Amino acid sequence: MMKTLIIGANGFTGRRILQSLSRQGIYELTGCSLHEDILPGNNYRFVQADMNNHSAIDRLIAEIRPDVVINGSALSVPDYCESHHEEAYAANVLAVENIARCCEKAGSRFIHLSTDFVFDGKKAELYTETDTPAPVNYYGISKYQGEQAVAANCSNYANVRVVVVYGKALPGQHGNILQLVKNRLQAGQEIRVVSDQYRTPTWVQDIADGVEKLMHISQNGIWHICGDECLSIADIAYRVADYFKLDRSLIVPVTTEEMNEATPRPRFSGLSIEKAKRILGYAPHSLEEGMAEMK
Repeated sequence: MMKTLIIGANGFTGRRILQSLSRQGIYELTGCSLHEDILPGNNYRFVQADMNNHSAIDRLIAEIRPDVVINGSALSVPDYCESHHEEAYAANVLAVENIARCCEKAGSRFIHLSTDFVFDGKKAELYTETDTPAPVNYYGISKYQGEQAVAANCSNYANVRVVVVYGKALPGQHGNILQLVKNRLQAGQEIRVVSDQYRTPTWVQDIADGVEKLMHISQNGIWHICGDECLSIADIAYRVADYFKLDRSLIVPVTTEEMNEATPRPRFSGLSIEKAKRILGYAPHSLEEGMAEMK
């Protein structure tokens, strides 16, 4: 039984990883989050702990001595991070650095979830793992620094970049942009979406599958685990409307300038998954296949 600790196990992605692994029956699982278990289940232990409490995380990892630690916890709202630098740095850099050091002491493989927002969006084609990050907002800066902290402090690690994660949210979890579009259209409400920002949206179960594959190899480095379609945010919204047979005329495409967002975002942050396909056998689902669980 591979001993596995999932930090951020109440979060959208962390919970899906926990659920997915618990169904396999081959892992000794511990979920960890700041709050109580949002959906208590079988086949795992659950511990309340704050990732910013370094001594508590140190004790937890020392006690479990996990084979693998997966970190899905982060301060991930760009607008909030932009105005709360100290808080973002604590969660996305200092806490991650501490987990990496704990993993090194315990001999654990550390799988850390990162983001496409480490890039500036100026490239004209999909970003690969060898492209140099140049984030345009503080969320991206802090996540890139977190990646660097992992590589500097842990000798067995994988930094996993994901993009626009979607799927069915559980009660108490934050939604995602596809769920937001669906909810607004079902309510007959108009929704403004940017038409000139491009992403490679990722079904949350594909992340769980990709992370599980990374648990069983020892190769260090960066991995792009996302969908294989590069779409504008407006294109994504139209696909949601069409799939759920909702009124696409309620979708109002606007440019980045017209949206006038307070926090800058990369115009293009599609990620190439060729490395994951080649080495891991990673095969993501289509947008429609992922949306099926949101019915």
